[in-house]
Amino acid sequence: MPKTDHREEIEIKLRVPDVAGLRNRLKRLRAREISPRTYESNTLYDTPRQELRRRGRLIRIRIERRDKSSGKIGSIENAPAILTYKGPSTPSRNALKATGRSEIREHFKIKDEEEVSVAGADQMARILQALGLRPVFRYEKFRTTYAFPGIRGLKIELDETPVGIYLELEGPVAAIDRGARLLGYTRQEYLKETYGSLYLADCRRRGRKPGDMLFPATKKLR
Repeated sequence: MPKTDHREEIEIKLRVPDVAGLRNRLKRLRAREISPRTYESNTLYDTPRQELRRRGRLIRIRIERRDKSSGKIGSIENAPAILTYKGPSTPSRNALKATGRSEIREHFKIKDEEEVSVAGADQMARILQALGLRPVFRYEKFRTTYAFPGIRGLKIELDETPVGIYLELEGPVAAIDRGARLLGYTRQEYLKETYGSLYLADCRRRGRKPGDMLFPATKKLR
């Protein structure tokens, strides 16, 4: 049976201007690595008119790869993958109770999320295309996931992307706030943008034509 998961996703992003300093801070705070550095290939699917995006929805196929022995990324051809749906969500009672304020959406990205593990990414892509969906954006990153002792339910994800280094903090609102404070951030620094929107902003700054958010080929060998 494929593994499925449904949950309300609450998360923020944080820019990391000094990754060495951040790693030292994580070490001092005794953060525990719960998932080692892993390469991710993500492909978003939508209709030709991008109706999902306009309605605040997302369909994604994600392939994860790591090879500790050689440091190289293995083949992702028809590899096992994770199919994800994200859609609009209203703040849960627990989230509102944690903040005591109704402006939670001002600082946190909240989505309903459904995920299922699939045996073959290429086969899943053919199914989506048969349903009228097409690949519209591909992006890559390397992700390392940490947890803080004593902060239950919080995931700290260090993402190396082609447009910079970011942290994603995911979990209950109170846990995100506490983790961010420990890392030296305030709510004013919280980001709700997707990697797609961060990439488009980076292209505008650099005067480049947008495409897919991909690493140079040599980066994938490190």
